Amino acid sequence: MRARLVVAVVLFVVGIVWIGQGVGWIHGSFMTGEAVWAVIGAVAVLFALALLRGVQRERRDSEPRTGT
Repeated sequence: MRARLVVAVVLFVVGIVWIGQGVGWIHGSFMTGEAVWAVIGAVAVLFALALLRGVQRERRDSEPRTGT
């Protein structure tokens, strides 16, 4: 579970950087201003959010239930 969390956070950060480079907010790379990198970054962010949701669901399901 912890590995998935780390992968999700790293993927999220990388996706944000790729979006920034793709739309031209971050300069200094061959990816700057190339719209395809903004799309790839958005897909990476979506995958990261899906992983985070899965980690959250797994944590919720693994907690001991105390019902009355």
